[in-house]
Amino acid sequence: MGIRTIIWDLGGVLVRTEDFAPRDQLAARFGMQRKELSRLVFGDRDDSRAQMGEISHDEQWGHICKALGVPFDESHELEKQFFAGDRLDKDLMDYIRNLKTSYTTALLSNALSNLRQLILDEWKIDDAFHHLIISAEVGLMKPEPAIYELALEQSSSIAEEAIFIDDSLDNVTGARNVGMHAVHFQNPEQARNDLEELLQATD
Repeated sequence: MGIRTIIWDLGGVLVRTEDFAPRDQLAARFGMQRKELSRLVFGDRDDSRAQMGEISHDEQWGHICKALGVPFDESHELEKQFFAGDRLDKDLMDYIRNLKTSYTTALLSNALSNLRQLILDEWKIDDAFHHLIISAEVGLMKPEPAIYELALEQSSSIAEEAIFIDDSLDNVTGARNVGMHAVHFQNPEQARNDLEELLQATD
C-alpha cells in the first residue's frame, strides 16, 4: 500500500537546540545544572497540563518564574534566553515543502498554546504543511493512540498510508502501535535516508 501522508514532529526534529551556552548560562544564574532547568521547563508536574491545553503558555511560565523566585515580568526574557540556542532547520523545511507537492504533510507536536503563533509569525513554516495538530489545542498528547488517530483522520489517511518522524523513541513506538510506519529521527541526513527508503519500499 502506497504512502499518502508524512507527519513530522517539531521540537528535536525541525527545531533543534544547537547551542547550549545560553541555557547553561541561565541555569548557572539560578545555581542549577542545565538538565535541572530543562526538567523545570519541560518536565515538571505542570508541563503536561500546559501541553494538554489545561493551562496557557503564560500560566506555565508563571509556574516556572515562581519556582525560580523571579517576577512574572521577567518571563519573556527567561524564555528567550532558554531557547536562544534553538535553530530551525531550513534545509529540512525546504525538503518538506517539496514533499508537500506529492504527499499530504502534517505537523504533530506536543506543545504549549503559543506554538501556532510561532509557526505562523516567527518561523513562518505553515506553508509546508496541510495540517497542524498541536497537543494544547486538541487536549491529547503523544504517545497516546488518540492523537495519532486524530492526525490520520485530519489527513484522510489510514495508518498503513502514513509515516511519522519523531526524535522520541516512545513517540515513534506509539505511532507504530497504531499501525503507522515511523522513523526515529537522530539527525537530518539519517532521517531523510530512512524516509526515502520507506517511501520506496511502500511504493
